[in-house]
Amino acid sequence: MDGVEAITLTVAELERDPQEISRRSRPRTPLIRREDGTYIAMPARDVEQLITDPRTRQMETDSMRVRGVTSGALYDFFAYSMLFTNGPAHRRRRAPLSRAFAVKLIADLRPRIRAVANELIDAVEPRREMDLLDEYSALIPARMIADILGIEPSDVPRFTRWAYTMARAINSSFTRADVPEIEEAARQLTAYVEEMVARRRAEPRDDLMTSFVRGVEGEGNMSAFEAAIQLVTLILAGSDTTRAAMTMQVSLLLQHPKQWEAVCRNAALIPGAVAEALRYEPSVGSVPRFTLVDIGIDGVTVPANRLLTLSTVSAMRDPECHAEPDRFNIRRSDQ
Repeated sequence: MDGVEAITLTVAELERDPQEISRRSRPRTPLIRREDGTYIAMPARDVEQLITDPRTRQMETDSMRVRGVTSGALYDFFAYSMLFTNGPAHRRRRAPLSRAFAVKLIADLRPRIRAVANELIDAVEPRREMDLLDEYSALIPARMIADILGIEPSDVPRFTRWAYTMARAINSSFTRADVPEIEEAARQLTAYVEEMVARRRAEPRDDLMTSFVRGVEGEGNMSAFEAAIQLVTLILAGSDTTRAAMTMQVSLLLQHPKQWEAVCRNAALIPGAVAEALRYEPSVGSVPRFTLVDIGIDGVTVPANRLLTLSTVSAMRDPECHAEPDRFNIRRSDQ
């Protein structure tokens, strides 16, 4: 692509129809430059390569500084969460949670997840209709996180509201105008989790939070505040993306009635339907990185010390990877 340049677009233009923007721009250039200076990589081959490229790193607090945030609960979340840190700090913060959050725990939860799902459907069955997002997709991850962490059921609405508000900070399109509301949610959720950690230290239970706290104390290399931030990370990671993925899955199937009917008749099609929904409309639309040096991508240069967004929305519909990428097909063989 000799002589090409990054296309510059506003946040509003990108949000209007990201799939159409990617479809139109990808053949012309590998990169979009957002008005705030963030670069967006679109081709699947570049997204896949850059996600582990040693010339980039996780963004740490850079996305906050770009928006003028240099202190406070939201800044601390980006500074101390394993999600945004690199190297030894990432591994140190992740290890106790990885041990506590074992595969067996998830397997043991499956019957409980099914029971909660059926309970939510039974509650609206007399009405013969439901608000899928608010009455189902948002409640399943909230209820399961509460079960896993031993959170009181009465607290679920509060911590869920904080989590969904705070999750907006991870969205690459969040702006300075959003900061005050998100900062308050971050402050309240962090304080709530810190209090729970202190209670588990004083009164251990048979739950993941107690297991995590014991692991942290056993290692002796993480403060109580850092431990709380990792649990806040878990709450956010398990809430927003799950809610979005479940809602989009059903929406896509309803928009394709023959495939909906096929899944209803044959449960063996469910894994393919889930994979195709995540490809067609990924609940994680991008992965943020930070450039350490100038990086050339197909003739276009991303300067050093810039935020670089790797667009999974674009990559998952790249025709170099998928036949008929804009067709929703649960029987697809090129996942």
